[in-house]
Amino acid sequence: MSSKPRSAKSALLCWGGWEGHEPKLGAELFAGLLRERGYAVEVSDTLDSYLDTAKMQALDLIVPIWTMSTITPEQLKGLLDAVASGVGIAGWHGTMGDSFRASPEYQFMVGGQWVAHPGNIIDYKVHIAHPDHPITEGLSDFWMHSEQYYMHVDPSNHVLATTTFSGEYVPWIDGCVMPVVWTRRWGKGRVAYSSLGHVRKDFDTPQARELVLRGMLWATRT
Repeated sequence: MSSKPRSAKSALLCWGGWEGHEPKLGAELFAGLLRERGYAVEVSDTLDSYLDTAKMQALDLIVPIWTMSTITPEQLKGLLDAVASGVGIAGWHGTMGDSFRASPEYQFMVGGQWVAHPGNIIDYKVHIAHPDHPITEGLSDFWMHSEQYYMHVDPSNHVLATTTFSGEYVPWIDGCVMPVVWTRRWGKGRVAYSSLGHVRKDFDTPQARELVLRGMLWATRT
């Protein structure tokens, strides 16, 4: 691997886990978009990438793309310590928000955990709640045809976009307003998350793609 230019931001995209979320395709998409913006990008398909402490903490951005599965205590420590040291982390849907279900400290860092998507693939509206943030600036409300994520979320999140459940599929959540995009901190590191992006095709919706990409740019170590 060639050395990155001194001025380039460095990003690690680590993909794997459940194939239904098309993690490799997602990694290829966002690796390309980051490279277009001058990032030096490494794409990995092993969680052992998190074990190299010096390398991890020298990064500017980590993009986890790993649904369910398990992570060893040593791998998790490498990831969490890197973010706490100031490395940014950003991701989407179940590839970040439904990873490592047996590791609550990971969920604490993310700020949420998927629990349901009533109706499975449906039409639902995304509301831009804070249009003055760098991640949402200039974007308007839009519709998705995908999974509408119902999540358990951290009240300390800074919520940028939401969706409202109709109750059509689960009556007792009718009118529930659920965060879709949020930011938070983990130690010195910035965390950005979007629940959009069940499969690669979902990112053909420009707003969905832009929210995730802007989350990565915002989270990058400054």
